[in-house]
Amino acid sequence: MNAPKPATTVGIVGAGPSGLLLARLLHNAGIDCVVLEARDRAYVEQRQRAGVLEQSTVDVLRESGAGERLEREGLPHGGIELSWNRRRHRLDFPELTGGKKVWVYAQTEVVKDLIKLQLDDGAPLLFEASVTSVTGGGAATATATATATANGTANDTDTDTDKPTIHYTYEGEDRTLTCDYVVGCDGYHGVTRKAIPESALSTYERVYPFSWFGILADVPPSNDELIYAHSPRGFSLLSMRSHTVSRLYLQVPNGTDPEAWTDEQIWDELEARFAVDADWKLERGPITQRAVLPLRSSVTEPMRWGRIFLAGDAAHIVPPTGAKGLNLAAADVTVLARAFQQLHEHGDHSGLDAYSDTCLKRVWRAEHFSYFMTTTLHTDPDQSDFATRLQISQLDRIASSPHAAAELAENYVGIAL
Repeated sequence: MNAPKPATTVGIVGAGPSGLLLARLLHNAGIDCVVLEARDRAYVEQRQRAGVLEQSTVDVLRESGAGERLEREGLPHGGIELSWNRRRHRLDFPELTGGKKVWVYAQTEVVKDLIKLQLDDGAPLLFEASVTSVTGGGAATATATATATANGTANDTDTDTDKPTIHYTYEGEDRTLTCDYVVGCDGYHGVTRKAIPESALSTYERVYPFSWFGILADVPPSNDELIYAHSPRGFSLLSMRSHTVSRLYLQVPNGTDPEAWTDEQIWDELEARFAVDADWKLERGPITQRAVLPLRSSVTEPMRWGRIFLAGDAAHIVPPTGAKGLNLAAADVTVLARAFQQLHEHGDHSGLDAYSDTCLKRVWRAEHFSYFMTTTLHTDPDQSDFATRLQISQLDRIASSPHAAAELAENYVGIAL
């Protein structure tokens, strides 16, 4: 194997969907980059996450060249169903949003598609490359980044800039990668965030007093579209990964042990929460995976410090109720890729300077929507009867008001900012 490159224009830490998509977009634009991922390929391709894609995410995946299998195997959805008080109400997305819809296509499949493209014809992607630290990069200011060459690299004579260096271990050796810019796509607890002084960042968080117990089951979905269910017993969600694999969730107390539940107990509880006064049945099948996911909201500002940028979960986390996590990550790197291309082709740094502000407008809108969906549909352990009645009133209004229904639908399919 050839020795890894010692230098690049953009060093990307993390090969999740945001890092991989950014690498594809940069490669397609002729911008040099390297992706470093601490885990092996099999682990990365098996990480289970949400799988609802907004139209804008589908569009950028097509643009990157990763849309072929999505078009063939993805499940376009024209709405969702809300369930409460043993009744259901469907939201028709195209009717409420001027023709927009969403796709169900698992994040695992998005990652597989992007990895294949990258390894077949793309920038270097190194698995089992454990980044230990990122140094430098903080002295570059909006003014300093104005000095750049036509190929998107900073002018070496600009003494006000401080190129960042990624320190990592690969194939048993300590190595370094000198970059003009570093993009952290390595999550909230990743190394890249630690390269930025705490005093330079502000983080806003909300931790929820419940978790999601998620399962995968080898059984065809019991409904053609997602069902979001409010119940006195707690929230539940019926989703899917394909025509033959169901993905379902139960609200559970924080700290729940997923192995403490039998398969029969899981299905019984799901059936009770989805109960409806209609001719509908929840189909049961073998449960192949189970995990408990704590819920929280988090936003870190700004998303840039000098020559270091944060994207995806490294900058923000949303509860999965609004189906925004992957879509926000894709939006971040789309903005960032276009900004790098602007610098590369025209020597114009304005897109990079505006990156954080541009992304945060979308992030806060998605945070608010995810918070709304979470607090409307979940039952707080200490919730009063008054609070429950407010939730029911809100759901009744969505069912009876086209304006309220359109507000939810527009946010769900993704608002262009």
